[in-house]
Amino acid sequence: MSRRNEQQGFATRSIHFGYDPLDYHGALNPPVFLTSTYAFDKTESGSARFAGEAQGYIYGRVGNPTANVLETRLAALEEGEAGLATSSGMGALTAVIWTLARTGDEIIADKTLYGCTFALLHHQLGRFGITTRFVDMTDASNVAAAIGPKTRLVITETPSNPNMRVVDIAAISEITAGHGALFVVDNTYCTPYLQRPLTLGADIVVHSATKYLGGHGDLLAGVVVSRKELVDQFRFIGIKEMNGACISALDAFLVLRGLKTLSLRMDRHCATAERLAHDLESHPAVARVFFPGLSSHPQHALATRQMKAYGGMIAMELKGGLAAGKAFMDATALVTRAVSLGDAETLVQHPASMTHATYAPEERARHGFTDGLIRLSVGLEDYEDLRSDIFGALSRIEQ
Repeated sequence: MSRRNEQQGFATRSIHFGYDPLDYHGALNPPVFLTSTYAFDKTESGSARFAGEAQGYIYGRVGNPTANVLETRLAALEEGEAGLATSSGMGALTAVIWTLARTGDEIIADKTLYGCTFALLHHQLGRFGITTRFVDMTDASNVAAAIGPKTRLVITETPSNPNMRVVDIAAISEITAGHGALFVVDNTYCTPYLQRPLTLGADIVVHSATKYLGGHGDLLAGVVVSRKELVDQFRFIGIKEMNGACISALDAFLVLRGLKTLSLRMDRHCATAERLAHDLESHPAVARVFFPGLSSHPQHALATRQMKAYGGMIAMELKGGLAAGKAFMDATALVTRAVSLGDAETLVQHPASMTHATYAPEERARHGFTDGLIRLSVGLEDYEDLRSDIFGALSRIEQ
């Protein structure tokens, strides 16, 4: 049975695609190539590789055999032509932006994004003559109204971090294609197991592989998947010449390990989160729960159509606002107070003072989330233990 069969199931490809142990002395797992540079058998070979006339590795910043297995596998899972592994999710995004954007270009971005993504687009790119316009992408007509001849990139997350808004990828893809802009989707929350933006028409997918793809809270990594023509540019311009955010061989190995259980973990994350979201929605201390699997979610029907399941992330507003949220987080025992997401452990954090502190208070209000929002990354614990801890903490803040 071929280990490179793109017709095999998702879990099979997550474990086998792009690697044959018999090519590496029978090693079941891809070896970790701890090398910064590569020798050439003769000068002409090196020259040909640098000129792009011959295949082969040159230097660790632009390629590594361990990372190559990861890139090939993730491209297959996202149903894209090629992949690029980077040292972080922000490394992936900046590789795309620094490669494609020029002075005078415009970027259209969804109004709610991860804090560092927002900071890059809103606070930093303007220094280089690149303008970002933020619109509410839950209504695709807002993109159609904003897009113009200077628009180079359209960027979104779906669901959005932290408040779980869902964007119609197919509808926006149709708009961007008609204007020659490239549509970038951050697929971190879903992973390719739940959602494949490229098949819906997006041009580029990015991930923080630190999260669900790695899955164990022990690595930093990012991923870009797109057409090979674009990925080659991201590699040799965005990474090699501009941001240098190459992945380490060990981190690539750890992401490959995480991929082996991705489908199993995502099934558990999703099932627990959906059950918990329904229970939280009826709790007297909770004002509102933001989860695409709830019928109360504004884009529930879209999420049902666009995603395989609803993900493992929950956001919620407590009736007591920010003070209640802080008291709740301090009262949990099993749930861990920490940023990041997608780990085996359930994590809770306060976006306004943590991951999204780059937003000023008025920006948070304008971009669609409040100071009282609490974000839960639902882990893999037994449901009753998790529910007992969360509901016990909610009960204590009611007293």
